[in-house]
This record gives sequence, C-alpha cells and structure tokens, in this order.
Amino acid sequence: MADEYDKENDPFLSPQTDRPTKKTILTSPKASRQAKRTHQDSPLHFTPKTITSLTPRALGSLTATPTRQRSDIKTDSRLRQIQLSVDKEGSNNREARFVENTEIESRLVIWGTDIVLNECKEHIRNFINKYMPDRQECGDFYDIARPFYLQKIEEIEITRKPFLVIDGADLKFFNVDLYHKLVKYPQEIIPAFDAVVNEIFFEANQNVVLDHQIRVRVFNIDRTKNMRNLNPDDIDQLINISGMVIRCSSIIPEMQEAFYQCYICQNTAVSDVNAGKVIEPTICNNCNSSHTMVLIHNLSQYSDKQIIKVQESPDEMPPGQTPYNVLLFAHADLVDQVQPGDRVTITGIYRVVPVKVNPRQRMIKSVYRTYIDVIHFEKSDKTRLKADDTDGEVRLTKERIEQIINLSKRPEIYDELAHALSPSIYGNIDVKKGVLLQLFGATKKDFTETGRSHFRSEINILLCGDPGTCKSHTQFIHELLPRGQYTSGKGSSAVGLTAYVTRDPDTRQLVLQTGSLVLSDNGICCIDEFDKMSESTRSVLHEVMEQQTLSIAKAGIICQLNARTSILAAANPVKSKWDTKLTTIANIEMPHTLLSRFDLIFLILDHQSEVFDANLARHLVAIYEKKPNDHLAQMQEIDLSLLKDYIYYARQHYHPKLTEEAAEHLIQSYLEMRRTGSQHGSISAYPRQLESLIRLSEAHAKLRCLSFIFRLSDHVEIVDVVEALRLYKEALMQSSTDPRTGMIDVNILAAGFTESDRKMQNDLIKMIKNYMESVAKSYTTHQYQQVLDMMRKTSSNVFPN
Repeated sequence: MADEYDKENDPFLSPQTDRPTKKTILTSPKASRQAKRTHQDSPLHFTPKTITSLTPRALGSLTATPTRQRSDIKTDSRLRQIQLSVDKEGSNNREARFVENTEIESRLVIWGTDIVLNECKEHIRNFINKYMPDRQECGDFYDIARPFYLQKIEEIEITRKPFLVIDGADLKFFNVDLYHKLVKYPQEIIPAFDAVVNEIFFEANQNVVLDHQIRVRVFNIDRTKNMRNLNPDDIDQLINISGMVIRCSSIIPEMQEAFYQCYICQNTAVSDVNAGKVIEPTICNNCNSSHTMVLIHNLSQYSDKQIIKVQESPDEMPPGQTPYNVLLFAHADLVDQVQPGDRVTITGIYRVVPVKVNPRQRMIKSVYRTYIDVIHFEKSDKTRLKADDTDGEVRLTKERIEQIINLSKRPEIYDELAHALSPSIYGNIDVKKGVLLQLFGATKKDFTETGRSHFRSEINILLCGDPGTCKSHTQFIHELLPRGQYTSGKGSSAVGLTAYVTRDPDTRQLVLQTGSLVLSDNGICCIDEFDKMSESTRSVLHEVMEQQTLSIAKAGIICQLNARTSILAAANPVKSKWDTKLTTIANIEMPHTLLSRFDLIFLILDHQSEVFDANLARHLVAIYEKKPNDHLAQMQEIDLSLLKDYIYYARQHYHPKLTEEAAEHLIQSYLEMRRTGSQHGSISAYPRQLESLIRLSEAHAKLRCLSFIFRLSDHVEIVDVVEALRLYKEALMQSSTDPRTGMIDVNILAAGFTESDRKMQNDLIKMIKNYMESVAKSYTTHQYQQVLDMMRKTSSNVFPN
C-alpha cells in the first residue's frame, strides 16, 4: 500500500525543488490501464462508475449505453493529468506498485495544480443532491421541496435526451470554489460532471439504455467576453461570447473511434481519437508485423461536426470599425441548432491550433489560429421577443400567463398595446396599430401537399411622407422580433439583400453568403431610405414580398432560399416635400408592381395646424426634460417586457381561422368596394387587396385571441374584419386618392396611373384625331402649340404644358 500523499513536499507544487525526488514515481493514467478495465471512472472516458450490479454494461448485456468521448472537450490525458503515487524504498514487490482503485482515483490531480478530481466529484455530487432554488427560479414545473437538478436528471428517463443543462449562476451561488475550477479547467471538470451525473442516473435506472452517456452542458458563465477582448489568457478556459450567426457549414463527419485491421492475419484493433488525433497502431498484436494495420473507414465511429461563423453584434462594435468574426465548432447534438441570422450567446472553450506552412508537411508556423468548441447555445436577447422555434420555446410562469390574460380582458387593449409600442412618437395611432398587427402576423397556410401554392402570412407596410415625421423611429421594431434585420437603402446592394457567392477561407470552396432578407427569415426586415435604393436593388424584392423565396443561380450554385420575412420600409418624396397634387408613385418614383405588394401604405405628413404643433412641441419637450424615463413610463401604461410576452404567447398558441360569418362579411365588403369604384369609373379593390384584408383580420384576431379562452373559440370574427377594413381604408385613402377627383383609385398602385389619367389620355387621342380629320384635309405641318390651344378651348380637362 502506498504512503499518504504529502502536499507540502510535492515536487511539482513546491517552488523550492527543481526536480522530483527519488521517492516520487510519476505515472500517467495510461499506466493504470488494468485498473481502468475494472473501474471505468476516469473522467476522461465519460462513463458512469461501473459497480457490478448497476449498469447494463456490467450485466454483460449486448444492449447498453455506448461509451463515446466528447468531441467538444478533447482532453489529452497524457498532458493534462498526472498520477502521484509513492513507493516504499527498496520494495521490489510488484503488488506494492499498484494501489487500490480508490486510492489511485483519490491521487489523480490536474497538471500543475493541487486540485484533486475525486474531491471535485464529491463537491459536484453535493451540488446535484442539495441545490434547491427559490420558487421564481424553479418555476411551476418542478417541486421546490426537492433538489432541482435531481428532478432534471429524472426527466432524462422520460425524454430519453441524454443531456443535462446546468446554470453557471446556480453553481456559483452554491459553491464558488467549484465554479472557478470549472471556468479555469473545463477540460477536466466538465468530464467530472459527466461521470457524477451518469453515476447518479444509472444507480436509479439500471436497465435504461440511452443513445450515449449523459453529457453536461454549462451556460450563463459570468465571464462574458467581447470578441475583441479575447487574448491568450483565455486559452483552454470557459468563456461566454454573444453575436450573430452569419454562416453555417454543412455537417462534417468527425472520427471518434478508428477501426484497424491487419492485412496479413486479419486481426482487428480499435484506437480512440484523442485531442483530435488518431493514434495509429504500428505493430499488430497478433502476428507482430510492423505497419500492417489498415484503417477501415466504414467500421469506424463518427460524430457530427459543424463549422459556424459568428459576427460581432452591432451594439458591441466601436464606432468606425468593422465587425469581428469568431469561428465556432459545434459537435453532436449542437449541430444545426442555430441558423444564419440568429443572435446567440455561446458558452464554450477557447482553443488554438497551429497554422501549417504546407498542408502536406508537418512544419508549422509560430502563428496560431483560434476557435471555440461550443458547449452550449442560447438564443437569448433580452431586447427581443422570444423565438418561434419549438426547440427554443420559453416557458412562461403561471403568474405571467395570468397577467397576460388579465391584460387581455381590458376593453381598450388594442389601443393600449398600440400606445405601448412606441410611446415616444406623438400621434399616428393608425400607423402604430398597423405595425402592431405586423408584429402579430397572420395565420400560416401551406397547401403544397394538395398541389396548391404557399400563401404568405407576413404583412408588409410602407411609410412615406415628409422628412422629420418620425418615420425612421419606427425602425426599432427590428430589435423586438427575433431574426430582425435593419438596412438603409443607400448602403444596400442587391447581393447584400439577397445572397452572394464567396470562397471560404478555410476550405477554399465556393459558399453562399446570405444577405439581410434571408437572415431575417421568420422575422422582419426594416429598410430605411427605401426611395434611395437603386432600381436593380429594389427588383429583388418582388419575389420576396409575394412568393417569400429567393432564387439563386450563381457560380454553379442553384438553389431557392426561404425569405419569409415582413418588410417595414420608410421612404421620402423625391422633392423633399410631399406634393398633394401628385400621386404616391409620382412622389416617391417607385414602380407600381412593387408598391402593390405592400398591404398598408401610410402617409406621415407634416400637418400645418397650430393645435397639433403645440401638442407635439409639449410632447417633445417633455421627452428632453431631466427625467424623460418617468415621462415615458406615464405614457406607456403597459411595460415593454409584458408586451413582448403578450405577442409571444399569442403567436405561439393561437392560429385563428375565418368563421362563416366573418368570411361572408369579407366577401360583401370586397364586393361593395368594387361596386363603389365602378360607379365613379375607377377601381377600389383587387384580389390582392382581399388577401391583405384576410391577413389583417387574422392578425387582429391574434391580438384579441387571449379573450377567446373565455369564449372557447379561436376564430376570426366580424369585429376583426371591421377593424381590418377600417385600417385598410384609412391607409388606402391616404395612398390611393386621385388628386384630380378626390376619389379612391387602386389603379394608382396596381397600374401606375389613375382612371382620370386614362380617360384624359383617351380624350386627348380622340380630340387630336377629330382635329386632324376636320382641319387638316391634306398632309400639312401643324404647330404643337396651336393644337394644344385648341384642345384647351374645346375640352373641360386641364392639359399642362
């Protein structure tokens, strides 16, 4: 039996000695291979403690949870850990050189430290068995009287998802010393977590077989780093960074266990992949032949791997500098968890890898490349609404749900939510209501299985009018919805909005880099200075705003990307001041084919009213007082966080459909609009406008959907159709009014000209034809001014010069 370990005389921990004494024997965990075969508790193998009567593997069954090393840890046992044991002097007894398994384990420490892994495991077990948060942190789905993480381990038996997510704040609150060890030495402490959790699980569930051993994923580490502040001190440590995903590679198979076979005697051997390196056997154990082992690829074990590029968030970027990028490696279940456009917080281990001079040579440079092995992804941006992804669904507490339901009972909930959306903007209540309905969105409909096309559920809105009327202030909406993007018309190109082909610097292959419209899929894209976009840039929006797809055929890459995004655009008139004598198309000079794809077009004009100016001035002065937040709080009766949860709850749980009464009311309203326009010789509605009315009705029904709980219904009712008609007619009256007749004419947006313009053009043709037939008996030349003066005298129409 070995002597007790003397920490004070430890030659690797004491600065007084330069080398070990003769009494100290240094052996790596590899030296105790025989002990590991009977006691699989090494934290480097991530297996539960195999007591003979516990796990299915110990029972000799062929069906058992497989043992696989974690790709995101990559611990090299030969470098990171040592085994300190002491022999008695002069002892030649072979048995004296091997101690019991428990003593071997108790002396296993992290290289360069006095941290004993066995003690860390005891602290981890103590944390798992005793940590109990308060009611607010625990939520309504767990028993507050029982240990929190024990209940989460019990859930694994039901869900059969072998993962345990641990909040770093809980660990820091319970055991600060263990928390700092985790952050400092994640390569050793996280496997210790795995070993303890697996041991606890298999002790309670002896016959349960999982896909692999339970893996612990830690998040919410208070060591949040900016991408610019990452330095060599962070290497091999646990860090947090946040940013936006801009590129995701395809799934790459990464070898975990190599299978070799001797081509002489057909003997087989298995070699584990350690720290990303395959240890190839050089000698066959059966025939002792050298260099006869051949790698059999199809019998080797692989795991999924994905390369992700994350860009620095705009709010973390210093002014005047370009954003930083960081490379991430996602393994196993973390593959395909994020998509381009997601804003995520990443917890992982900061890594370095040497750069080779030539890929075919072993010579390396003194410069190292950095990357992060991802431990946990979290789509958490507190300034945004919850994501619609099922995997990322956030559970609201019962108290929060009751608060949302009580809020929906208010009779003026529609107006209150509109005021809470942007309380700093004075007036424009209909514009706020339109943007609010855009946030809720309509019900998604997909009839591709029946051979019909996909109908969009997103609402597009255009704001145009005089400068300085707070059009751009509404662009903060992109900060509320997940996958929201903001761009300016002058600084955007066609490839910046859609996608472009570039060469990956790592693989040197052509890849497709997505733009703003694709990154805002299932979100919203806010475009300011919409009128200053080039014609080629605006042309890409036609397919996106109606079919919600983006067709790409560049450099041999042919694909169709999803762009299911709402468009909120703001435009100024070409003459700086809105001319009421001109149509909307003439003021902003945009093609009618693009304007017809907007569901609502609002005019925000600078009203020349003394009462309005006085109220607006008081509102602005109150914002710039000493305590503007108090003033905004008085105007904003509903807290912004409550508004986010309200919209999230409605979008996630309610998908209203049209009732027969509401559908009949829509049909009659549409026919009435068509009939009214035909009486004046103009057209006031097209089928595209009917689809806009349906989307607005469904969005208003979602807004009121929480009150459906008491009526046991989630359908679109007549009151929703009435409000959709009112809002649509209000926007139509502003954007589609003929300045000549004062009547609503949808032809302004659908065809680019009014009905009166068409009639005047026909009258002009007839008058010129009659004049030529009556006056000009032969082929003579006529002065243009003479013909124009004649038409002005004989016609009631006004002909400009």
